[in-house]
Order: sequence, then structure tokens, then C-alpha cells
Amino acid sequence: MDFYSTGWALLPAIIAIVLALVTKEVYSSLFIGIVVGGALFSGFAFEGTINHVFQDGIVAVLTDSYNVGILVFLVMLGIMVCLMNKTGGSRAFGEFAKRHIKSRAGAQLATICLGVMIFIDDYFNCLTVGSVMRPVADEHRISRAKLAYLIDATAAPICIIAPVSSWAAAVAGFAEDGKGLQLFIRAIPYNFYAILTIVMMIGIAVLKLDFGPMARHEKNAIENNDLFSGVHTFTDESEEQVSANGNILDLVFPIVTLIISCVIGMIYSGGFFGGESFITAFSNSDASVGLMLGSAIALIITIVYYLFRKTISFREMMDSIPEGFKAMVPAILILTLAWSLKAMTDSLGAKEFVASIVNAYAGGMAAFLPAIVFLIGCFLAFATGTSWGTFGILIPIVQSVFDASNPLSIICISACMAGAVCGDHCSPISDTTIMASAGAKCDHITHVSTQLPYAITVAAVSFVSYVIAGFVKTAWLALPIAMILMGITLYVRYTISNKSVAASGKTQMSAEN
Repeated sequence: MDFYSTGWALLPAIIAIVLALVTKEVYSSLFIGIVVGGALFSGFAFEGTINHVFQDGIVAVLTDSYNVGILVFLVMLGIMVCLMNKTGGSRAFGEFAKRHIKSRAGAQLATICLGVMIFIDDYFNCLTVGSVMRPVADEHRISRAKLAYLIDATAAPICIIAPVSSWAAAVAGFAEDGKGLQLFIRAIPYNFYAILTIVMMIGIAVLKLDFGPMARHEKNAIENNDLFSGVHTFTDESEEQVSANGNILDLVFPIVTLIISCVIGMIYSGGFFGGESFITAFSNSDASVGLMLGSAIALIITIVYYLFRKTISFREMMDSIPEGFKAMVPAILILTLAWSLKAMTDSLGAKEFVASIVNAYAGGMAAFLPAIVFLIGCFLAFATGTSWGTFGILIPIVQSVFDASNPLSIICISACMAGAVCGDHCSPISDTTIMASAGAKCDHITHVSTQLPYAITVAAVSFVSYVIAGFVKTAWLALPIAMILMGITLYVRYTISNKSVAASGKTQMSAEN
């Protein structure tokens, strides 16, 4: 095949991303990218293109057991969210939050705290934090775009620095020396993108700082109570029938049950009940199986709980099943197309192309290699929409380039993880980004375009920090410098925003006079 393992392998993903950002329409953009991938694979033969797109792409990803498990998990969560809304649990929590969370900054910080606490899995994080915090964010006129950013920024960036998470298990599996979990823990202090993203979120919440397209969405939310800035693609909870008998426990109990059940499901899939230790079981866990089983058990327990509570009738609970499924259809469709696009780039040898570039240039500028690996990780994850695929490509390469005793080895592995999360965070075809949009019930392209300036700001500081780390080779010096640089960047942005507001205020006063 003429296009295998060449720059052309990335063309389908690039076309899909550019079209999505230009047209603001994700379904057709992804499908066009898939068709381009099929055409390149088949040498532009009509029959070969059709077969590759549907049989090797869409049908293949929908028959993959891991993918199906994730889709089942999404449906279960959609049903649970629908139940929590119908019983009035979400409304009761919103009323509770009204009394205790007095400011927009407080609502944003509460969202961040909840996201940090739910570190088990990024999918689970996105949808759970979204369902709990939407009423609170709406009450304080926080735009859905801002909520989606906070959810997304506490999903993968938190999971990648949490030793007990599905992401830690994934990284452990990609390491070649059998000590993947130890490697993951040692890399945490060098994971600048994840750590600086937390600093960024807290900074913009406390300083009331917004810039780029997000500033317009936040202004519309505050001044006009327009949470969507005119782009509304999800069903509004206010349109649903809600019980007047709901209380906070109707929300808290299902969420706590879901967390416990998913943890048990994860360690079950890793062999905990077969004699493995908790850490080993979590390292060996299958996130798809664990989350699917955990959410199914949690749903059953939740239905039984609501039956005893008699908040809503059994018939209303059963009606929530198709309603919850329908609520997840946009996310399921985008995920299916994103997975299919990844299948196209894989079949064209995108991974091998990137691996050859890294191997070709790894020998020279050793001190700059962490920053270079970070950029490659960003680009690969952005183009393919997958962090875990990026781990699988880059971590073994880095381990082959450096001896385990070389300090640059652990810095480069951390740079690989940080770059993968950064690219995943920015990419419109990333499953985590799609889940964040679904969790916030925000238009997907709106979420991507509004969070890009924030993610790119953190990525730029992270890049400089990896250059510094390549020379100082110690986290205890590089990490404080990185955090100081992030603080300076936030201060500069805050100063620029204040001057811009002051200038616009003077212009308005002059016009009125």
C-alpha cells in the first residue's frame, strides 16, 4: 500500500478535525475523514473503500468487546441520570447548593473538587460530575461551555496522576519492564500538563478570568442567562417531569453506589476476588468490563432504592430506560465515528510513521528530548483522538532509547503521558472530550473551540517546563519553576483582560456621551 506509514496516514484525522472546527458540525466531518481513510487504504477503489469503511471500520468497532462495554456503561449512566432527575434528586441538590454555594467561583471550585475526587476513570468522571454539577452551575449562570471545560480538565488530567485509576492500569500495561505502576508513580511529579491544568482551573475560578471564545459564552450566561450562547443540542432537564418529593439522598445514594460498584467492578476484572492484591488487581483491570458491571449493579440497586422510597412509580422508572438511552445517542454516535476514524488511521500505519520519526531524531538533542516527546505526544493524540494509543506507541520507544537509570528516561515517559493527555484534551475526536460535552450537555464543537485557548496556554507553559526539566533533571526544582511560570502566565492574562475591560468601558461611556 503506497500510503502506509507515511504522512498520508494522518490525513483522515486532520481532515476530520479541520472540517469539524470550520463547519461546527461533527458527524459529517468525522464521516468524511473515515471515507478519506478508506479511500487511501484501498487505493481509491470504490468497492474496497466501502468495505473498509463499514466492515473494517464502523462494524469492527461496534463488535469490539471493549467498545461495546463502554457503550453499555454510557447507556447505564444515561438511565441513572434520567432517574436522578425524575425523582427530583438533582433539583434537591441544586436547591441545597443554592443555600451553601454563594458565588460563581464557589460553584466552579466545587466542580473542580468533585472532579478531583472522582479519579477512577475519565468516562465515569465526565458523566458523574456533569450530572451532579449541572444544576449548581446553571443556578450561578455558569455557561455550559465553562462547565464542559471544568469537567474535561478534571477527567484525563486527574486520572493521569492518580495511581489508582484505569489510566494508571493502562500505562502499567504499556511498560515493557513489568514495573509499570512504579514507573507511573515516579512520573507523576514530571506530569506538568496535568498539574498545571489544576493550577489553571483554580486560577481562572478565583481570579474570575476568562479569555478567548469562552469569555463571550460566560458574558452571555451572566448578562442574558443564556447558558448555551444559542447553540443547544441536548434536552433541557427543566423540560422533564420531576417529582416534588425528591431529596438530596436521591442523588447522593445513586452516585455513591455507582462509585463503589465501579471500584468493585474494576478490581473484579483484575482478579481481586481470585487472590490478587488490590493494587495488582487495579493495575490488571479492564476498564470496560469493570465500568459496565459496576454501572449495571448500581442501576439495579438504585431502582430498588427508589421503589422503597416511592418517589416515582415503577412505570416512570421503566420509562426512564429509553429516555436515558436517547440522551446518550449523540455521544454514542460521535464515539462510534471517532473509533472508526482511529481504525482508519491505524490501518494506514499512523503509529508506525510517528514511531519512525521519534527513533530517527531521538539520539541527538538529549536535553530537549522531553519537550520534543511532549510535542509529538500532543500531535499524535490530537490527530488520533486517543491518549492510550499514544502511550502504547511512545512509552516503549522511550524505554528503548534510554537506560532505566538515566533520569531523562522517567522525564520523557512523563512527557509522553502529559503530551498524550494534552492532545486528547484538545482533540474534537477524543472520546474523553466527547464525554465531557455529554456530561455538561454542551454542544461538542462549542466545547472544543472554547477550551482550546485554555489548553494551549497550559501546553505552552508545559513545553517550556520540559525544556527546563531536560537540563535540571530533578522534579523538585523543575515542578516549582513550572508552577511559578503558570502563575506568571495567569497574572499576565488577568492584567490583559482587566485592561481590555477597562478600555471597552471607556469606549462605551464615550459613545453614550
